[in-house]
Amino acid sequence: MNIPKDLKYSASHEWARIEGDTATIGITDFAQGELGDIVFVELPAVGAKVSQNKPLGTVEAVKAVSDLNAPLSGEVTEVNRSLEGTPDVVNKDAYGAGWMVKIKLSNAAEAANLMDAAGYDKMEKHGH
Repeated sequence: MNIPKDLKYSASHEWARIEGDTATIGITDFAQGELGDIVFVELPAVGAKVSQNKPLGTVEAVKAVSDLNAPLSGEVTEVNRSLEGTPDVVNKDAYGAGWMVKIKLSNAAEAANLMDAAGYDKMEKHGH
C-alpha cells in the first residue's frame, strides 16, 4: 500500500497535504482500493465552510457510497472539477491528480489530531 510520508491521515481514510495555511485533501490509496471503481464524486462549492471529521462530500463507487470527511476545518478554496468528468482518476492517482478539495485552514492546530504515515500504516495493519 502506498502511504506517502509527507502527508497527514484521518482515521476515516482521508489524506491532507498541508502547505502553509492551505490543505489539499483526498482519499487514501487504501480507501480507493476498498471502494473499487469510483464512478462519481460529489464535492462542496468553493466558499463552503467545513469542520474536522464532518462530511464534506461523497465518493460513489460501483459497490458502495462513502462520505468524504474533512480531516481539517476551514473554507473550501478550490475544488478539483476534473473529477466531474473523470472520477476514476482517484483510482489511478489518489495522491496526485485525484486530489479533491483545497481548504484554507481555520485552525491549523487540528493537524495534531491526524496520523503521520507510520501511524496510518499501523492502523491499517491492525484492521481499524
